[in-house]
Amino acid sequence: MTVAEKNDLISIIILNYNTFEMTCDCIQSIIDKTKNTNYEIIVVDNASSNCNPDDFLIRFPQINLVKSDVNLGFSKGNNLGIENSEGNVILLLNSDTILINDAISECFKRLIKEDEIGIITCKLLFPNGDIQHQCRPFDTISLNLTERLRIHKLWSKEKRSRRLLGGYFNHQTEMICDRIWGTFFMFKREILNSFPKNKLSDQFFMYGEDNEWCYQLRRYTNKKILYLPTAEVTHIMGGSRFSKSESPEKLAIINQNKKKYMSEYYGSFKTKVLFFLQGIKP
Repeated sequence: MTVAEKNDLISIIILNYNTFEMTCDCIQSIIDKTKNTNYEIIVVDNASSNCNPDDFLIRFPQINLVKSDVNLGFSKGNNLGIENSEGNVILLLNSDTILINDAISECFKRLIKEDEIGIITCKLLFPNGDIQHQCRPFDTISLNLTERLRIHKLWSKEKRSRRLLGGYFNHQTEMICDRIWGTFFMFKREILNSFPKNKLSDQFFMYGEDNEWCYQLRRYTNKKILYLPTAEVTHIMGGSRFSKSESPEKLAIINQNKKKYMSEYYGSFKTKVLFFLQGIKP
């Protein structure tokens, strides 16, 4: 493949672990909705036990199937997919997603058009149409104190939306944000050259890795993260493992991973203060 062809190619990485039909629905939505954009689909099967991964090739012979002998988890599985991809733009796409419109093309065009953007994401919706509040600020002591002391109540609605994001932000307008979910995570391959070991951090098996990737973008590059609401995707959310509500098991893993990566980047004292302000046992 020539350099020009790689520049014009999106490599879409989808992990599959015992979600054959769901993953097929995701792949079909890509085929149905993505127009006038060159892409390749790499399905990484994480040692599924309830399906034969070769069945993907029967239904979608055009995809690239990568089979792992062990369940690598989310981060390592995606890195394996990236190793087997060729595009200069990478899209990590959860298997429990369905494209509503040509979200991939819209995000791709903005990403390659604006040099300052390193990562871009779309609007995520529950199956009932409710918006998922994925845009977040980085954890800081000042922002946590602002909420805990209710100082944000004195701010204008626009300022609360811009500074605190999350549920304060209606997710209907474009926004430069600190961190996003890994559900629909499109980025320029070149940013990996600035990351440690030239790849996405894979110290976590599952949960919290997307927070670390966003922090690494801020720390090692001068690129930004753009939220683009005109690109829309249904996210079943947890369809591959958990229900819509976060289980105690999931929360425990999230907090454990959060403590580990924040201690590494923020230091242990600041991490303990932030956990205290958030009501999390350090």
